[in-house]
Amino acid sequence: MPEPPAKEYCSTTEAAQRLGLSLGTVQQMVENGQLEGWKTAGGHRRIRISSIEEFRARAMAGGGQSQARASGALQILVAEDDRILQKLYEHTLASWGLPVQLRMVSSGIDGLIEIGRVAPDLLITDLRMPGIDGFEMIRRLRADQRLQELDIVVVSGLTEDEIRENGGLPADVILYGKPVPFRELKGYVQAKIMALQRRGRAL
Repeated sequence: MPEPPAKEYCSTTEAAQRLGLSLGTVQQMVENGQLEGWKTAGGHRRIRISSIEEFRARAMAGGGQSQARASGALQILVAEDDRILQKLYEHTLASWGLPVQLRMVSSGIDGLIEIGRVAPDLLITDLRMPGIDGFEMIRRLRADQRLQELDIVVVSGLTEDEIRENGGLPADVILYGKPVPFRELKGYVQAKIMALQRRGRAL
């Protein structure tokens, strides 16, 4: 199969630079069909530039992250594939009356993409999700030197044995069981807000 014109395609490295994401995340996006790509006879991945631009356009239309940062609210990203729990998170956090800005994703790959665009102050995630699950997402986040300080809270229905069988969690990740313990989460969020206020960030 002859290679298409080079101007229509780019390497995984260039795609990652264009999107501001890691190589692994871009590779997973190709495998999931979120980006259009193929492999050369030598095993090198080529990604269609038009699909990168289309993805960037969709991402920019998806929400005002720059406005969210400017608002000074505590940025919380929730990764949860259960639609009912998503609504529960939205309604409950809104009822707290705290200066928080909530974003929601349904999978680990979407979580990595969102964090690559704008890193939150706090990630709340399930472990069992389609595609890249919570375990893999957390491993990739902790492997990124820029995200070592990201606070991560796991809310999962898995037992401690099941979590260990899947490789466990980093020692600095807070683990809660389901049903979602909103009282404990509220206390954690309030403490996070107070800590940021003490460091001089306006909320």
